[in-house]
Amino acid sequence: MIQLDHYSSKFKPQKFPITLVCDNVTNSANIGSLFRIADAFGIEKLILCGEHIPLGRKMKKTSRATEKSVNYEIKKNALDVISELKSKDNFSIALELTENSQTIHKLQLKLSKPITLVVGDENFGISEPVLKLCDLIIHIEMYGQNSSMNVVQATNIALYEITKQLM
Repeated sequence: MIQLDHYSSKFKPQKFPITLVCDNVTNSANIGSLFRIADAFGIEKLILCGEHIPLGRKMKKTSRATEKSVNYEIKKNALDVISELKSKDNFSIALELTENSQTIHKLQLKLSKPITLVVGDENFGISEPVLKLCDLIIHIEMYGQNSSMNVVQATNIALYEITKQLM
């Protein structure tokens, strides 16, 4: 059996109507990894929100040059970004564990509009004002001792579920 690489795989390139908005995600390695999964899942745009978004050597090493192929922007305020996307009829989904969030296992998307997926800061999650603006809040059920996972792994799971439902 021959193992395929990205030059010989038969994956069909596809774009999904998804904008990934990162609310104060500032860890270089996480940002680089978010570029990689944005590319892997064929999302339309990555928007990094915050004051100090590092796009230096460490981020580029992790991203493996996907920052060159992913459509992205850096904005100061996630609340303004979500408001603008909602005005363009995007359905906004926050990935956060709250008292009102629903499990991703029960997510059923029957939408004909673009999706905004919002993920949050590594330490503090998505800000309360942004959460209040979102149409839906989902979480990933966890069965171990910890109540959270790395933002990149959580985003991978969410994008897998969302793109699977859009196929």
